[in-house]
Amino acid sequence: MNQVLKTIAERNSCRNFSPAPIPEGQVAELVNAALAAPSALNRQPWQIIVITDKQLLDEMDAHTMAVLKAENEFFYNRMMDRGGKVFYNAPCLIVIAKDDSDYATMDSGIVSQTIALAAHSMGLGSVICAVAANTFKGDKYKNLIPEGFSFGISVVVGMAISGKDPHELEPNKVTYIRGEQ
Repeated sequence: MNQVLKTIAERNSCRNFSPAPIPEGQVAELVNAALAAPSALNRQPWQIIVITDKQLLDEMDAHTMAVLKAENEFFYNRMMDRGGKVFYNAPCLIVIAKDDSDYATMDSGIVSQTIALAAHSMGLGSVICAVAANTFKGDKYKNLIPEGFSFGISVVVGMAISGKDPHELEPNKVTYIRGEQ
């Protein structure tokens, strides 16, 4: 199996991070991977916001949990069952902000997957974190997203303390439509 396929097969969603910072060189590699992601018509309808300020991440985490508690009991309880931290103590949050163009949501998803795969290939853990959208409700952290953009998706990255097996493949989710051979 080639290295790319191996990385795809082995990647998993990490929810237990060391708070130790990621070296700047690795952060730069993750950013370059994000910027290399493909997009519809090569529009690149995103802005990448990299947050490594641990105090800010902790404040954002507490704010997001408060928003969830007030607005979304299901997600709040789910996060409480996972330790009560949206960002799982990770030292890095990469937010993909998107413009309002037609394919921006899809393109943001592609960027997040690219970051997650790059992180895994570098020996880092990651989890794609849509629930972070709640971080940007209200005015408290809206200024972190550039004008003309909104939250698309985010990826939490750091050194994994523990991991889990990748999810099992479900071949029944595939339909083949083949022509005559």
